[in-house]
Amino acid sequence: MAEVGRVVVSDPGSRMLPGGFWAAVAVWVERPQVANKRLCGVRLEARRSVSLPQTGHTHPRPSAGPEPESLAEAGGCGPDSGPGPIRRSFDGGPGTGPSAGPEEGRQETQGRRQPEEEPGEAAAAAAATPQLSGTSGQPSKAAAREGDLPAANLGSLWDAFSRSLAGENREVLAFLTRPGAGSPPKGRLELDLVLRTVIPKTNPNCPLRGPRREMVVQDVLNGAVTFLPLEEDDEGNLKVKMSNVYQIQLSHSEGEWFISVLIFCPERWHSDGTVYPKPTWLGEELLAKLARWCVESRQSGFKSTLSLISIMKYSKAYQALKEKYKDMVKVWPEVTDPEKFVYEDVAIAAYLLILWEEERTERGETARQSFVDLGCGNGLLVHILSNEGHPGRGIDVRRRKIWDMYGPQTRLEEGAITPNDETLFPDVDWLIGNHSDELTPWIPVIAARSSYDCRFFVLPCCFFDFVGKFQRTQSSKTQYRGYLDFITEVGSACGFHVEEDCLRIPSTKRVCLIGKSRTYPPTREASVDKERTHYISSRRGRPRSPCSGGSAPPPPGAAPGSAPGPEGPGALDARPGHATEADASQQGPRAPAEGLWLSGFHPREKAERLRNCAALPREFVDRVVLQVAHLLLGRRSPPGGSAQAWNRGGSLSLAEVAGELDRETLQRLKRECGGLQTLLRNSPQVFQVLNGRVRIRDWREERPQKQEEPEAKQRLSPDTFKTRICWFFAHHPDGCVLPADCCPFAHGPGELRPAPRTRKKKPAL
Repeated sequence: MAEVGRVVVSDPGSRMLPGGFWAAVAVWVERPQVANKRLCGVRLEARRSVSLPQTGHTHPRPSAGPEPESLAEAGGCGPDSGPGPIRRSFDGGPGTGPSAGPEEGRQETQGRRQPEEEPGEAAAAAAATPQLSGTSGQPSKAAAREGDLPAANLGSLWDAFSRSLAGENREVLAFLTRPGAGSPPKGRLELDLVLRTVIPKTNPNCPLRGPRREMVVQDVLNGAVTFLPLEEDDEGNLKVKMSNVYQIQLSHSEGEWFISVLIFCPERWHSDGTVYPKPTWLGEELLAKLARWCVESRQSGFKSTLSLISIMKYSKAYQALKEKYKDMVKVWPEVTDPEKFVYEDVAIAAYLLILWEEERTERGETARQSFVDLGCGNGLLVHILSNEGHPGRGIDVRRRKIWDMYGPQTRLEEGAITPNDETLFPDVDWLIGNHSDELTPWIPVIAARSSYDCRFFVLPCCFFDFVGKFQRTQSSKTQYRGYLDFITEVGSACGFHVEEDCLRIPSTKRVCLIGKSRTYPPTREASVDKERTHYISSRRGRPRSPCSGGSAPPPPGAAPGSAPGPEGPGALDARPGHATEADASQQGPRAPAEGLWLSGFHPREKAERLRNCAALPREFVDRVVLQVAHLLLGRRSPPGGSAQAWNRGGSLSLAEVAGELDRETLQRLKRECGGLQTLLRNSPQVFQVLNGRVRIRDWREERPQKQEEPEAKQRLSPDTFKTRICWFFAHHPDGCVLPADCCPFAHGPGELRPAPRTRKKKPAL
């Protein structure tokens, strides 16, 4: 046995430990890819509790053991006194630890990430403990769905291993009972077992080894978790192998907490660089993450990543699609970031392909599902799904340049979608809303009214209600969480069983909502559609957050007085007159009224209006720039006109500048994104805007350009040298601070050069 790493964890007053330790362990057990980027994930197959007596004989408990406790319960328990200098008893730690994960909320705050990288580290990782629905010691339903490895019986596996602990594996028994922590407790030692399959990422350029199974033994009493690799014997049975066995420990000594990583028989450790890293990685990288997660653990309000599909199948599908469509990055003609959008749509396509494949298996069907992507944008998702054999089309209000590159087999249509009885898709299996903006809350409604068999998939991004922007009314949840709850409520009100999952995409908004089945039989379609109409009408004129209190509307078809569902605004309690309006407009199970389903909805404009101050009249911009410059120069105006006494003016906050502008100018700027700050930033020749303050730019302080810098970081391209008049030469009372031969701008018309002509590169096909 060798200790490969030890770190002190700062937790004054033991507020987070030991509960935080088990929360961190839960991340490494259930979502190891957030620490080891070479892993795709794990599949949790079974969980059970056993007893390990002093003699080494084990007796499985009759049940699967208690349900995991909450982090609040675990975190509030401190260590009990024990013999020796190290305290060993860790009450209050659940078997796998609570599933509250550290770094909550990163899915909302992180920016762009590399493709295939797990976003948010542990936020989504510990969002929810996967529910192992199988019986104690048996593989779960989710594990059986994978179909990649034969099922294993955890009870039989542990029985065979525990018998060896009394014989040839007594050293392993000592390792499991944590030697050196003091005298072992009297009676039987309670252990929690987890059977998991570790899935490495697929890489065709560097083939990795296949999935590996492990048995995780968690000793809550002594604060230790041991990882036992499994292998198949000659008869095809799983057994524990004695190489690559390691343990993570939590200890408390002399008022300090420690986390350690120990390896059993380090001479038998064989690193493959993926599932089993080098011991130094365990003792440094992993240990540092665990120590940080221990004291940052919080409850997250999001599902774990890829919880509704096979992670193993997804990994293979994603890698295949990534390899197939990677060249799209090189020929991307749009102004958007090609890597972000290409790899994001590849990941969404991989998810849908696996979701639909498993749906066909569940339904016993072979025909591939048809689809319509509403608000398809660049159309790449439609292109991929169509190429993979799914008949479908995309509709968007504005045509994109990249559409011409896909070919005729990809059906993309330019047109606006207005929710009414004309925008139904009775012959389509799935409606897709990928960042569909104002259409997002309408997609469950359109799917419900298109046909009883129509399903939906939405990936919400911008927050829209049925009409206008979505407004939350309670701050206990983030706006993102509140909006997801609202879309879930819409789906439930439309009669869907709504499921939530978290995608693995390079985006901050990666939670999808899926409606695959209905809560009512087809014979109740007409009455349920009345409830839909009632619900939609109740949202008119009062967009509300579903976290605003009260009870949610019962699912369609529920009996009066039935228990309410999750939080909601009670939107079925319409204002006076809405029920009459809904009943009078009822025309059948599909269309409640001719024309609009709710007045006031407006699809987005075909031409996207620029609101970054670039479209403002030149004379207006020049007037504001000159006015702000005079304000700054008036703050400090030293006498003289020499270069040494050049007036660089003072510094003002944006609020102070705004206070000096007239009302009409401010109103005009407010209609632009960023307003005054954006206009000043768009004039970098004249101003510097930093931390909410603006000042005159002093070009003597500008460092010379370095040719090795990317063009995006160079303030002025050499091609634009002397192509514009120097503002300081024309307007500053002291003129330009730089000599004419050093200034990148022209000092008078005589120095002006013609601006270079921009040539658009045609994308190579």
